[in-house]
Amino acid sequence: MKEYSIDMIRNIGIVGHGSTGKTSLVEAMLYAARVTTRLGSIDDGNTVTDYSADEIERKISIGTSLAHLEWKDHKINIIDMPGYTDFFGEVVGGLRVADTALIVINGVTGIEVGTDMVWRAAAASGIPRAFFVNRLDKEHADFLKCVHDIQESYSHHAIPIVLAWGDGLTFKGIIDLVKMKAFTYGKDGKANSEEIPADMKEATAKWREKMIEAAAESDEKLMEKFFEHGTLSDDEIISGLVKGISDKSIFPIFGGSAVTTAGATTLMNYIVNILPAPDYVHEITGNDGDKPITRKISPEGAASLFIFKTVAEAHVGELSFFKAFTGSIKTGDDLVNYSTRETERIGQIYALNGKERKEIGVISAGDIGALVKLKNSHTGDTLTSKNAALRYPSINFPKPAIQMAIRAKAKGDEDKIASGLTKLREEDPTIEMVVDADLKQLLLSGQGELHLDVVSDRLKRKFGVEIELVKPKIPYRSTIRKKMEVQGKYKRQSGGRGQYGDCWLRLEPLPRGADFEFVNAIVGGVIPSKYLPSVEKGIMEARQEGGLAGTKVVDFKTTCFDGSYHSVDSSDMAFKIAASMGFKDGFSKAEPYLLEPIFIVEIFVPEEFMGDVMGDISSRRGKIMGMEPDGKSQRIRAQVPLAELYRYSTSLRSLTQGRGTHTRDFSHYEEVPREISDKVIEMIQKERQQEEEK
Repeated sequence: MKEYSIDMIRNIGIVGHGSTGKTSLVEAMLYAARVTTRLGSIDDGNTVTDYSADEIERKISIGTSLAHLEWKDHKINIIDMPGYTDFFGEVVGGLRVADTALIVINGVTGIEVGTDMVWRAAAASGIPRAFFVNRLDKEHADFLKCVHDIQESYSHHAIPIVLAWGDGLTFKGIIDLVKMKAFTYGKDGKANSEEIPADMKEATAKWREKMIEAAAESDEKLMEKFFEHGTLSDDEIISGLVKGISDKSIFPIFGGSAVTTAGATTLMNYIVNILPAPDYVHEITGNDGDKPITRKISPEGAASLFIFKTVAEAHVGELSFFKAFTGSIKTGDDLVNYSTRETERIGQIYALNGKERKEIGVISAGDIGALVKLKNSHTGDTLTSKNAALRYPSINFPKPAIQMAIRAKAKGDEDKIASGLTKLREEDPTIEMVVDADLKQLLLSGQGELHLDVVSDRLKRKFGVEIELVKPKIPYRSTIRKKMEVQGKYKRQSGGRGQYGDCWLRLEPLPRGADFEFVNAIVGGVIPSKYLPSVEKGIMEARQEGGLAGTKVVDFKTTCFDGSYHSVDSSDMAFKIAASMGFKDGFSKAEPYLLEPIFIVEIFVPEEFMGDVMGDISSRRGKIMGMEPDGKSQRIRAQVPLAELYRYSTSLRSLTQGRGTHTRDFSHYEEVPREISDKVIEMIQKERQQEEEK
C-alpha cells in the first residue's frame, strides 16, 4: 500500500441519528471508489463496516468500524460510528480522532435528537462539521426543508454545496453549486454530467450566491474581490470554503441517496477538495504530568499515537485502533505507553476495511490504522518514542444511564462473568461493573437496555456464560433524628474467666453526607484506651446492617463518654459486643428513619414532548430544577429518587417516540416520605426472607 503525505489524507467521522443511512453511505463511497465490487446492504447483512454477529443480527451499527479508500490520489479514512444512543460512547471515541464530522440526516424525518447529540459532541471535540442529507429518493423527502432546519438549529453558516434535483419520488440527482452542473448517477456509482434544467436555474443561482458570500466572508482578500466584482472564480470559491470550514465558520451541506449511490462521488470530490487534512490545526497539545507539551502535527520528529478503540477479534487477538499524530511508526519500533511506562514492541500494522485487514508496515502522522496484540495498552492510552514522552487527553466517555443486577444462570459462573466483563470493558469503556457488598449484588451499568442486552449476548458468545439481567436493589440507608444516650453492657460468667464490657454511648445525628464519626471522650481511664478501638469496631460492624430493615446506618456521631471494666474478665471481644448492643438500643430510640438515593437526571427532548416528560417526572416523585433550550431540543434537569428510575430509558423513549435521551448522576441521600417508608421497609424485609429461604 502506498504512503500518503499528510496533506493527502482525510479522516472523516460518519455520525448521525440511528437509521439515517450512515453505513449505507459508507457502502456507496467504497463501491463508487471500487474498493468493493458490490453494494452491501444492512438487510442482507453484508456491509463492510457492520460485520459483527450482533450487528448483522440486529441490523444496526453497534461498534465503531474503520474503512478507507483512495480518491483522486487522496486517502480517505472513514470512521463509521453507531447512531443509537445506547452506543454513544463509540461516537465520543471516534470523534476524538476524526478531522471532520460528517453528520448524516434522514431527508424524510430531518433533524432528530441523535442529530443534536452528535452536533454537540463534534462541537465539544472542536472539529469541523459537514452534513449529508440522505434518502432524498424516499417519499416526502425534502432537501431544502432539511437545509432550513439545519440553519435554524445549528448555524446560519451551514451552506449547501449541492441542491437536490427533485425530491422524493421525483429525485433525479444533485446539482453542484460550484461546478454549476447537474449530475445523475448510474448503477455503477459513476456521476453523469448534465446541464442544469431550466426550472432549477433560478434556485441554483440564488443558492450559489449564498455559497459565494459565505466563501468570501472567510477571507478579507476574497471579500474585497467579491465587493469589487460581485462574484468569485471557482478556485476562489474553493479557497474560501477550505478556510471557512477549517475555521468552523462554514458547515457545508451535501445530499444524495446512499442506497442508489447518488451524491457519493460528488461528496468524495468535496471531501478531498474542501475538507481539512489532519494538520489543519498545525499543533496538538498533550502533557507530561502537569506540564503542557505542544507538538507539530507532522511526519517529522518523534513518533506519537493515540488509541481510540480496542476490539477483540477471533483468531487475531486484540486490535487497537489508533491515530498517529506525530512522526512515523514502523513494525519493530519500540514505543512507550505513557500511563504504564511500559515499552510496547510494534508488531503488525494494519489498514482496515471492516474486518478485512491489510498489513502496511509503516504509518505516518495524520493516518489511522490498527495494531495487533499490544501487551498492556488500551483505549485512551498514548504511545510515544522513548525520548519524547507525553500523554494526549483521554476520552471523556458518557456516564451510565442505566444499571441492572446480574444473576448467573449457572451456579459457580460468577468468576467467569467478572473476568468476561473485565475483558469486554477493554473494548467498551462505557460498561461499568461494581460488586455492591452491602446489597450483595453484581451491578452492571451502561447506556441503555439495548446496550446491556448486547453485553449479555457478547458474554454468552465470547465467554460461554449466560446471565440474567434483573432489577437492582436500591441501596437504602438509615439515620437518626435525635440525640440519645444509652448503656451497652455485656456480662457473661460460665465457669473460669468471664466476659465483661461496659460503655456509655451518645448517639447524635450529623449533616447529610457526613457518614460516621467516633469520638473518644473517656476520662480518668474508666475504660482502658486499649479497648476503645474495639468499641469503635463494634459500632462500625453493627451499623452495616443495624438500620431499618437491615439497612446501613449513616450520618451519625457516636461518643463513648463513660463505662467500666473488669481487670480479669474484660476483653476486646466483650467491649465490641457491648458497643454493638448499645448502638442497636440507641438507634431504635433515636427516632430512626429511612434514606433513599437521589439522582440528578438530565433529559434531552424535543419541545413538543416537554409536558408529557415533566408530568412523568412528577409522577416519579421527581423535582424539576430547571429547563433550557439545547439545539432543537430542550434540556430538563430534575432530581429523581433512584427507586423511580428503573427502566426509565425505555419509558422515556416510549413517551417521546424514541427521540428522548437522558443521563443520570448520583446527587445525595434524602428522607423517604413517611407514607412510602413503611412499604419500602416491608419490601426489603420480604426480599431478605426470600433470599434466606433459597
